[in-house]
Amino acid sequence: MAVDDKHISYRIYLVAVFIFLMAIAIVVKLTNIQWVQGDYYRQLAKQRTVRNFVIPANKGNIYSADGSLLATSIPNYEIRFDAKAPKTETFEKYVKPLSDSLATVLDKPSSYFQKELRKARENKNRYYLIARKLSYTEYVKIKSFPLFNLGAFKGGIIVEQETVRKHPIGKIAERTIGYDKIDPATGVEVGKGIEWAFKNYLNGKDGKILKQKIAKGQWKPIRDVNEVDPIDGYDVISTIDVFIQDIAHHALLKQLEDYEADHGCVVVMETQTGHVKAISNLGRAEDGSYYETTNYAIAESHEPGSTFKLVDLMAILEDKVADTSTVYDSHNGVVKYYGRSVRDSHNGGYGKVSLARGFELSSNTVMVQAVYDAYKSNPSKFVNHINSYGLNKTLGLHFKGEGRPYIPQPGDKHWSGVSLPWMAFGYGVSVTPMQTLAFYNSVANDGVMVKPQFVSEIKEWNKTIKKFDVEVINPRVCSPETLKKVKAVLLNVVKKGTGSKLYSKDFSMAGKTGTAQMNYGGKEGKSALYYASSFVGYFPADHPKYSCIVVVHKPNTAKNNYYGADVAGPVFKRIAQKIFTDAPSTNKIKQLDSKIAKQEISYDKFDKESNKKLNQIPDLKGMPGMDAVALMENLGLKVKVNGFGKVKKQSIQAGQNIIKNTTIVLELS
Repeated sequence: MAVDDKHISYRIYLVAVFIFLMAIAIVVKLTNIQWVQGDYYRQLAKQRTVRNFVIPANKGNIYSADGSLLATSIPNYEIRFDAKAPKTETFEKYVKPLSDSLATVLDKPSSYFQKELRKARENKNRYYLIARKLSYTEYVKIKSFPLFNLGAFKGGIIVEQETVRKHPIGKIAERTIGYDKIDPATGVEVGKGIEWAFKNYLNGKDGKILKQKIAKGQWKPIRDVNEVDPIDGYDVISTIDVFIQDIAHHALLKQLEDYEADHGCVVVMETQTGHVKAISNLGRAEDGSYYETTNYAIAESHEPGSTFKLVDLMAILEDKVADTSTVYDSHNGVVKYYGRSVRDSHNGGYGKVSLARGFELSSNTVMVQAVYDAYKSNPSKFVNHINSYGLNKTLGLHFKGEGRPYIPQPGDKHWSGVSLPWMAFGYGVSVTPMQTLAFYNSVANDGVMVKPQFVSEIKEWNKTIKKFDVEVINPRVCSPETLKKVKAVLLNVVKKGTGSKLYSKDFSMAGKTGTAQMNYGGKEGKSALYYASSFVGYFPADHPKYSCIVVVHKPNTAKNNYYGADVAGPVFKRIAQKIFTDAPSTNKIKQLDSKIAKQEISYDKFDKESNKKLNQIPDLKGMPGMDAVALMENLGLKVKVNGFGKVKKQSIQAGQNIIKNTTIVLELS
């Protein structure tokens, strides 16, 4: 017995030691968790149950120069219900009044909501969906209903908000307005156009709200107030004029459809400021329709063809190596350089003609001879003129993706004997339509080259945050004497040259036609060749207000022809004449007070005759209901809407003074 007792004692000691060691290990582990890793685990536990969520700031609006809304963020609201939050007596007291109120807004009977709310409480549902995609007005109304007006803790209301970006004028100028979003596949922020280029102004600063995890991956706000309130973005005032934009878009669209072209672009720019008043970029879809795809005017750098001949004329006149009266022999329409032929589009050439007439007729042989004879011994002198016009570098626009020009430089590995003559008629070089337009605009602007601009101002309501002043690229592209001669020749192109079909005795235009054969040297050979037709110039010719370029790629030659005067020229003429034929309408818009113009949603829905002020109610009749609600809420009013569609009646008449927080009732058709 003594031996057995001894063994038992040893076992007891061993167990006691083991338990003791285990206790020490537990104490050490607890101490380590509490003091060494405590912060980490406390933070981890908090992250799993409580987390800060981002509240996206409301993006600023993008407005046109005439006050029309180009892009805006429309808030959508989602209402949910934490059925466990209200006390039993509170829930029973308000469930029927709440259901009755919901029935007036959500188009379902009160009995339905009573049944669903009771079911949600029975199932302890803490995230029951009441409604989604609600307008701000509907959200405010529902938030004020019985029970919900007690707040998140007592009433159980849960509000989620998202914003949707809308373009009230539709697809017009969509590519230039652009977008700024997150690529769902990569998570990388991507964007285009004004939305992307000015995102730092538009996006504002996001806020934060603290939420607690409740069940099934669902999160509920802990407080009625945000941890950090979002700061809304600024508004961007673009240079686009909706009236001119509409004209340009439809003029280009019609011509693309008529010629079954692959794609095309048009830009209208204000001469003195460089403000782009209209820009349209249309590409052909598989079904034959056209839509805004690539921003061709800015991104597509290609051989310009005959529109580049203005460079020849300006350089030659500036250096006085020839004059407009200097005569050249077109040699029956063919001249050769290093075994390669330069041909005129007119078979047999033009005989012996002056430099000015050669330009007006767009004679390749005349212009190439003039350049080659003057600069063959010193091609750098000619190329330096091109560089001084800024055609060898980008314009430095705010938009990303601006096409890079290519101007061969003497001494480069690609320079050859034919480089100089080929440059003279717009081949072997590459520029974008916007770069070409900026150069022609300098002629219209008395020799001053200005940078094209798409945004004139950044605003916070009626306060200017930043203004974009006119930016001069080159204060003098040539002498006044050269400028006078160049203007006269450009005018004659339309009067009696290749653009004579565009001539009107009632309205003066000046410019240059261009027809470029594209895809030289392509792997597919001659089968891949196609034409790009263009016209660039300004109007009125005597006192230029606007410059404009039109480029149409790959017109169907079977339809008629492919020359710039026939394909691109009519677009230019239609735009120029319609702008000034309908000028009174444009002027009325511009005479509006700029503050109220900034608030207009749809520029043609307001009475332009009346002298509106910022503190007066506008005429909403005929406006889409969504637009009218957004406008009135921006003016500080509360809005009640009856019906769907467009506004047919408003309770506060146009012209009355605005009183903040007053309710206006809109009846929709």
